[in-house]
Amino acid sequence: MKSVINIGVVGLGRLGSQYARYFTSRLPGARLQAVSDVQPGVAKALAAATGAPKAYVDYHDLVADPSVDAVVVMTPTKLHGEVVIAAAAAKKAIFCEKPLTLDLTEGAAMEAAVAQHGVFFQLGFMRRFDRAYAAAKQKIEAGVIGTPIVFKSTSKDQFPPPVEYLRPSNSGGLFIDMGIHDFDLARWYLGEVKSVFSVGGALAYPEIGTVGDVDNALTTLTYASGAIGVISLSRSGIYGYGISTEIVGTKGTLQIGYDRETAILVMTENTIAHDTVPGFYERFEQAYLTQLQNFIDNVLAGKPAPVVCADGIGAQKIAIAATRSLHSGRSEDV
Repeated sequence: MKSVINIGVVGLGRLGSQYARYFTSRLPGARLQAVSDVQPGVAKALAAATGAPKAYVDYHDLVADPSVDAVVVMTPTKLHGEVVIAAAAAKKAIFCEKPLTLDLTEGAAMEAAVAQHGVFFQLGFMRRFDRAYAAAKQKIEAGVIGTPIVFKSTSKDQFPPPVEYLRPSNSGGLFIDMGIHDFDLARWYLGEVKSVFSVGGALAYPEIGTVGDVDNALTTLTYASGAIGVISLSRSGIYGYGISTEIVGTKGTLQIGYDRETAILVMTENTIAHDTVPGFYERFEQAYLTQLQNFIDNVLAGKPAPVVCADGIGAQKIAIAATRSLHSGRSEDV
C-alpha cells in the first residue's frame, strides 16, 4: 500500500492555486506531481513556484499521466463533468470542488462514470469539515437538542464577484453558486427537503439583474419529515463575510458561526466595536485543509468518501428547485 499519493490539480484559479500549494507542504501523505490550466504559462509558473515536476495546458495530458494517482478538479463548475468523467475512465482517485455540476443530467453521468470504473470520488463541501459545523453534527447525532425541527442558515458575501462570472450559464446563479453549501447543510443536518419557495431580486446591484441573476434571496424549506427551514443568501453583506447557521430542536438549539475575526472589542465613548471576517478563505482555511487531508487519508487507507456524488446531486436538486421557484413565483417540489 502506498504511503504517498501523487496529486494532479486541474484548474489554477485562486482556490486551485492555493490547493496546489497545500499539497506541497501542508498535507502529509500527498505530493504535488502535476498542475494544469488552460491559461498559457499559468501552469508552468505555478510548477516552478511549487516544485511540481509536470505542467500541462490540456487537462487530458495530466489525466493520462501514469505518475498521477489522484486528480483534484478545481475548474469552473461548467467543466467539472468532463474532467471528472475523463479522470474516472483513467482510473484516478478524484476530488472535485463544489458544486458538482450545473446540470443534473451531467451529475448523473459523473456518478455513473465513478461507479462504472470503481474509482474513489470525494466532493468538496468544506463546511462539513469546519470544527463548529462538524461539532454541531455530532451534537445532533448524540441527541443533545432532541429532534431537529427548524433549520436556519445565512450566507453573505461582502461584495459580489464580477457580473460576467455571475451569469447563470457560468456560475449557475445565486442558489447554485453560493447557496449550494447551505442546501447541503440543510440535507446533512435534517434530511431530505420536499419542497421550496423562493423570493429575491437584484436589489443592491441592478446590473446583476441584466445577466439574469439576483443579489439577495430567501428560500423556505419544507422537509419530508415535516420540519421547516429558511435560507438567506446575499451578495451585499458590506460589513464583511457572514456565515451562520441555527438548528432548533425539541430539546435545545445550536448556533454556528461568528462575525468577529479577532478576539478583541474596542470600547470608546458611546461605541463598542470589533472587526469582521474578511472572506471565505480566512473563515474556512482550516476546513479546506481538513477536508483535503481527509481525502488523502481515505485514498491511502481505502476508506469510503464521506461526501459523494449523491450528496452533490441532492443539494443541486434543492438549488435548482429554489431557482425555479424564484422565477415561477410558487412553491416547487424538489
